[in-house]
Amino acid sequence: MEKNEHILGTRRFLPMFLTQFFGALNDNVFKGSLLLVITYGWIHLNGIAISTLNNLAALLFILPYFIFSATAGQIADKYERSTLVRMIKILEIIIMLLATAGFLMGNLWILLFALFLMGTHSTFFGPIKYAILPEILKPNELMSGNALFQSGTSIAILLGTIIGGAVISVSKGNLLWISLTVVAIAVIGFIASRFILKQPTFNHQLKIDWNFFRTSYQTIKYAKSLPLIFIVLLGNSWYWFYGATYLTQIPQVTLQNLHANENVSSLLLTFFSVGIGIGSLLCRKFGGSEVNIKMVPIGAIGLTLFAFYFAASLAFIPVHTGELLGIAAVFQAGWAYYHVMFAVTLLGVCGGFYIVPLYAMMQAYAPKSHRARIVAANNIFNAIFMVSSAIFSIIILSLLKLDIKILFSMTAILSGIFCIWLLMRLKPLIATTQITLED
Repeated sequence: MEKNEHILGTRRFLPMFLTQFFGALNDNVFKGSLLLVITYGWIHLNGIAISTLNNLAALLFILPYFIFSATAGQIADKYERSTLVRMIKILEIIIMLLATAGFLMGNLWILLFALFLMGTHSTFFGPIKYAILPEILKPNELMSGNALFQSGTSIAILLGTIIGGAVISVSKGNLLWISLTVVAIAVIGFIASRFILKQPTFNHQLKIDWNFFRTSYQTIKYAKSLPLIFIVLLGNSWYWFYGATYLTQIPQVTLQNLHANENVSSLLLTFFSVGIGIGSLLCRKFGGSEVNIKMVPIGAIGLTLFAFYFAASLAFIPVHTGELLGIAAVFQAGWAYYHVMFAVTLLGVCGGFYIVPLYAMMQAYAPKSHRARIVAANNIFNAIFMVSSAIFSIIILSLLKLDIKILFSMTAILSGIFCIWLLMRLKPLIATTQITLED
């Protein structure tokens, strides 16, 4: 039997891992570079405010998850998945060529349309990549596979943000270079997808319903009919609410609380991404190879405690006037800033502890014939929770005009309450629900 530690080197897993990695990398290179191009005015903005365009960009990327997730789940359950992956990767190359036209022509609307299409690309890829893991991995490898997927995604997000910013900065407004970068990454992702092994199909007779309103309702209804799966999906989606609440505020925290520049904001996001990667890998080490929730309570407790720690650490930042601090100045400014960085990293680590077992459970307990549609339901819930996070933050910060530390503290309290409910529901359901993976 192959050892779990070596699955990254197997033909079963490595091509799928690399395809996922380069897809996430390109998402973040393109999104990050587009926001920079908009923010620094390297294309004509047609008189639209920068903040409006940034929020519009975020909306356009997440909108396809509402519209197409259920349809994507049906397609992934009906057709052979390695072929679907390759078709989606070809679509990514076409989208990046369209984005290249937008960059070189300086056309904002082409770029925003390309961003919407990239969101659509990710929507159709999502159900496949998580439904395919239980097919290419053995039951005792599923935790390892999810841990590696989460770690790889965190690294891809980090590298994508860095690469996008670096290429834009070095090219000094010459958008040919960012165009070549995103097209090249898309091509590499397609090459990786060529090595994915052919997958079994379980639902040849499934008839695709193209009415996305009806399909979305039916997908959610089916997920709700499986009590354990439904609770796991809510647990997954809560993490997206929690993460979106914190990560969206990082730039504002950096400016208003740390009195630091955008490089320090990127540094905090880096610490968070590295923390998720570390937590994901440690989850497999300490949680064991079998699908279980051993690490979820630890992650849940950490997400609550370290959220309070993060909020408290902001209160001890000294008042600073004058020029914004850079990375070097922050590291020289004393322990108050170190506490902030440490808290952000610990939030990431606990996020890895929390999310990896839940994703593994979603895959392990979902019926084979509906596995991709369960992932589609998960994506719909994730999108709903992320939009809810934005509304919640707007109410607290803009309408009620409360301090951002109060927002973080309230999120910590809600997280504690939700996770207690989650764990109380999960344990008895796990005991009475049969796992669907083959031994």
